Amino acid sequence: MAPVPSDAGTPRDNPDDYLGLPAGRAEQQAHERGWTTVRVLPPDAIITMEYLSGRLNLAVKDGEVVRCWPG
Repeated sequence: MAPVPSDAGTPRDNPDDYLGLPAGRAEQQAHERGWTTVRVLPPDAIITMEYLSGRLNLAVKDGEVVRCWPG
C-alpha cells in the first residue's frame, strides 16, 4: 500500500479562493501564498494522480479557473 501523503509542505490556503480568477492571476497568487508548484490544466485533463505536497492544480477553461485542488 502507498504511504499516506503528508501535508507538511502544503500552505494553509482555500482552493475555492481561486475559482473565477484569470489563470495568470491565480498562478501568481498561488506562488505568493506559498505553493511551490502550480499545475495549469484544461478541464477533464488526463493526469497522474500522485499527491505532491506543495502543488496546486488549476483547471482552466477560457482563461478562467473552474476547478482548483491541492496535490
